[in-house]
Amino acid sequence: MTSQPPSPPEHPAEAVPTCYRHPDRETWVRCQRCDRPICPDCMRDAAVGFQCPECVAAGNKGVRQARATFGGTVVATPYVTWAILAVNILVFGAQYLTGNAVTARLGMWPMGVAFGEQYYRLITAAFVHGGVFHILFNSWALYVVGPYLERAFGHVKFTAIYVVSALGGSTLGYWLDTPDTLTVGASGAIFGLFGAIFVVGRKLNMDVRGIAVLIVINLVITFLPGLNISWTGHVGGLITGSALAAALAYAPKNNRALVQTLTVVGAVVVLGVLVLLRTSAIVS
Repeated sequence: MTSQPPSPPEHPAEAVPTCYRHPDRETWVRCQRCDRPICPDCMRDAAVGFQCPECVAAGNKGVRQARATFGGTVVATPYVTWAILAVNILVFGAQYLTGNAVTARLGMWPMGVAFGEQYYRLITAAFVHGGVFHILFNSWALYVVGPYLERAFGHVKFTAIYVVSALGGSTLGYWLDTPDTLTVGASGAIFGLFGAIFVVGRKLNMDVRGIAVLIVINLVITFLPGLNISWTGHVGGLITGSALAAALAYAPKNNRALVQTLTVVGAVVVLGVLVLLRTSAIVS
């Protein structure tokens, strides 16, 4: 009688698969595209089952991402517009509670800028208002035109147009107003948005007669005697906002982001140089 070696089991144990990216992790889930095992950290939701990160990346190649009209990410909700409105209301509430303290501290006062080096006033003045009608008009205008422009330019470029327009209005006032003049209000920034709306309409071949009439009417009101309106803030904001919006809207599609960034930086540099020159003239 001869002995025979033991026969192998009929159903050998199947090797436990491990994640192809993390070999120390056991998993029974496989990518729906490449069939490689993937652990929970590597699972990406797919139409059916899961896919691995590499297959997801490969599937996204060549897919055009949605962009705003003039570049930038698509804006679903105009958060910047709502944030500016909220800040304006909060600052106006602080003005009401503190009397003239907030107004005097944040308003555009050339003497404070020149001798106190309080350059922040050139921007903070756009968040301070001189009365209920003043803030209501500016808030209404921002509520109407802000969301449209923010969706056209994206969050960042819209913010740039608003802030640089405010700075442009303050800069013209810094040059032409008497040094002891205190000015407040977001009107410079709002006029900049009016100019930007006109530019966008022209770029997109839209009827711009309505916004043109609105700009003319507000400019006429600006120069009416007895209303104590800062024409420098309005005109400076309108010129700055129109010029900046035109440069952003008409930037070539090739290297658009770079051109737009350099444009904003260049505008800030030019206004900054003008402010420093005026400071030197006042203190000398």
